Amino acid sequence: MASAHCLSSHYGLPRHSGQGRLPRNGPSLSLLRQGPFSHHWNQTGRRTACRRIFASENASGRKQVEIVYDPEDKMNRWVDEAGRNTGLSRLTLFSPCKDNRKKRRWYHDLASLFHVISLGDTLKFSLSPTKRKDHLSTNVPGVPIDERNLIIKALNLYRKKTGSDNFFWIHLDKKVPTGAGLGGGSSNAATALWAANQFSGCLATEQELQEWSGEIGSDVPFFFSHGAAYCTGRGEVVGDIPSPLPLDLPMVLIKPKEACPTAERLRLEQTSRVDPSSLLARISTQGISQDACVNDLEAPAFEVLPSLKRLKQRILAAGRGEYDAVFMSGSGSTLVGIGSPDPPQFIYDDEDYKDVFIAEARFLTRASGDWYSSTAAVAAPTSSYGKEDLLGGLP
Repeated sequence: MASAHCLSSHYGLPRHSGQGRLPRNGPSLSLLRQGPFSHHWNQTGRRTACRRIFASENASGRKQVEIVYDPEDKMNRWVDEAGRNTGLSRLTLFSPCKDNRKKRRWYHDLASLFHVISLGDTLKFSLSPTKRKDHLSTNVPGVPIDERNLIIKALNLYRKKTGSDNFFWIHLDKKVPTGAGLGGGSSNAATALWAANQFSGCLATEQELQEWSGEIGSDVPFFFSHGAAYCTGRGEVVGDIPSPLPLDLPMVLIKPKEACPTAERLRLEQTSRVDPSSLLARISTQGISQDACVNDLEAPAFEVLPSLKRLKQRILAAGRGEYDAVFMSGSGSTLVGIGSPDPPQFIYDDEDYKDVFIAEARFLTRASGDWYSSTAAVAAPTSSYGKEDLLGGLP
């Protein structure tokens, strides 16, 4: 199957690493349980101030992470101000998601085309003046409350691998929906590894970061590619490829409220017989088309969510000539329409779709030594290659 996800990019890279003392008293906090996501990611309703809601402990009883629900961005703005007053360096990184089409070759073995896209989260990192724990604030509720959080997991892994004693204040401005098949959590983990390495004087190479990241999750290593990759195994074997499509090709992402359970098993009779490398070569030489976008996870996803199948059929029918292809990203439930940034009009008119997530996106790449940028100022040329070229350069 092929798959596409959004990755991360950085806006600025502070060159100094001065540390200062943060004020002891932060903003007044209170917990709000209502989620912030709605149509087009508009937030509705009045938000209360943030509240520290939990902290986990290691075997010695020492608290190592504090996670804060911060819907009004108060904790983030407080750390920004503290940084300005103390010279505390801050690194802001874009954490994009990915769009992917997956072709299953045999049980638990995937051949996937991943591409970073311009939809993503923003992560802000500051060195903590203490060497005791990480502090993570976020604008959304429901993030994992302990070291299962992929950002914290990545920072713990980096300290384990390098011996670094740096701890961080992190703010996650979440834009990528969960349960979308876009790899938002994996991107956050990769971005955290990148940030920790920058603050530590680049103790690890990009290749080492990519290798280590496989211990966090099989999708994480992809984000250390240059933005387009052919991935095999469980997704952790990453082969960089030239972007097979123009980077300015528009697309629209449409995600219904329902998420797809990723634990659903894919039966062998549901896999297509098409060679995934042939599909990739065809996309590169002939452009994208509906029959070239094969995702073997669509069939089981549509069994679990028949409404998702109906939505895809309606998009195809309403967008004849407008989209070059419509497919499900990863394990769903996001549908991707390639060729136009606009959703069909029925998405706005039909009451059944009042809660869908809609976003416009473009493809992104990055250069070695740089992280992804949401602006994608530099567009790498699209290359064409045949199946023999592809197979000769991939794992």
